[in-house]
Amino acid sequence: MKKNFVQELKWRGMLQDAMPDTEELLNKETVTGYIGFDPTSDSLGVGNLVQIMTLLHFQRAGHKPIALIGGATGMVGDPSGKSQERNLLSEEILNHNLACQKKQLEKFLDFNCGATSAEIVNNYDWFKNFSFLDFIRDVGKHITVNYMMAKDSVKSRLESGMSFTEFSYQLVQGFDFYYLWKNKNVKLQMGGSDQWGNIVTGTELIRRKEGGEAFAIVTPLIKKADGTKFGKTESGNVWLDPAKTSPYQFYQFWLNSSDEDAKTYIRIFTLLTKEEIESLEQKHNEAPHLRTLQKALAKDVTCRVHSENDYNAAVDASEILFGEGTTDSLKKLSESDLLSAFEGVPQVGISKMELENGINAVDFFSDKTKICSSKGEARKMIQAGGVSVNKAKISDIASSITKKHLLNGKYILAQKGKKNYFLIKAE
Repeated sequence: MKKNFVQELKWRGMLQDAMPDTEELLNKETVTGYIGFDPTSDSLGVGNLVQIMTLLHFQRAGHKPIALIGGATGMVGDPSGKSQERNLLSEEILNHNLACQKKQLEKFLDFNCGATSAEIVNNYDWFKNFSFLDFIRDVGKHITVNYMMAKDSVKSRLESGMSFTEFSYQLVQGFDFYYLWKNKNVKLQMGGSDQWGNIVTGTELIRRKEGGEAFAIVTPLIKKADGTKFGKTESGNVWLDPAKTSPYQFYQFWLNSSDEDAKTYIRIFTLLTKEEIESLEQKHNEAPHLRTLQKALAKDVTCRVHSENDYNAAVDASEILFGEGTTDSLKKLSESDLLSAFEGVPQVGISKMELENGINAVDFFSDKTKICSSKGEARKMIQAGGVSVNKAKISDIASSITKKHLLNGKYILAQKGKKNYFLIKAE
């Protein structure tokens, strides 16, 4: 029995709109469907995860997913949801971005499971030899200017100005759908609700050009409960690439969701069942301070985007930062996790040579790092058990800090009181 894809999207809060008879088609046969991805970066971000999850549910419901990477459309720029024209990219940069995104998509979709194996296509392949004259003759004549002007993505930009390049974007995307319909038996295009106009242009082109029938499904745009944009933090986009957003920062992004947002996100971004989610919600409601929903959400998404090891390291880093970690768990952290966990913590430089011979603890906390304002304060803090090195209390004023204390060969984590951390870098 095939899983009902539309119903799955519905209970997860992932269905905004669908063309009539779409559900009936999906329940009747194995359908090939696609979603387009923007190739303007070498990494997908959490904003793309909604569409990645849509393709994943589509495949799990017994259908064939295609991810279209817009090598050609990336050279044009989509006006939907944009207030200004996008920068155009060179072919070399586009190809690099495509290769990186493909690697990320392979973590979610099964590319080797027979008839429903996922595929990745690049619309540059069918546009590169398509001349402008051929395009306006074979595509442009089927869609009227009135039809194109009626689209919200066009109307909202007419006053501020819109180039012909952007205006023609819906024809280019419409032709993608037509090409895939004709050559790969694609009957369904999916995307965010801001893509509805572009997708329907594709179904219209298929109808007018060949008398064919095609379908559309769109997901709602994710908004945070406080009205701010989903997928961004103070430091910018949250990326799937660990070099751009460390697994620790990625884990923290989900862990820091509000209760209201976590209820939305856990349905959209995890593969947990309805029963599992409702059980977690019940536990969460009984003891909200334990953040049961946020922890389950952060675990599921971090393990799938990165790995279980990365997830465990992120949990260790969080525990260290929030006071429960040990020296051993600190030693396990990679340099990037250590720096991510203590981003924003004051950093102090110290000489590696001096650590060879050892630095007396009082000198270390006063003269060498200025963590304490004087030797007298350092002595008092040490005797009162108020300072730590690498999460271990220093209580003897005769103790020495040596190169044995270095984490990753170059850092020492010093602490004064419960919450004042300092990252000492030996150079």
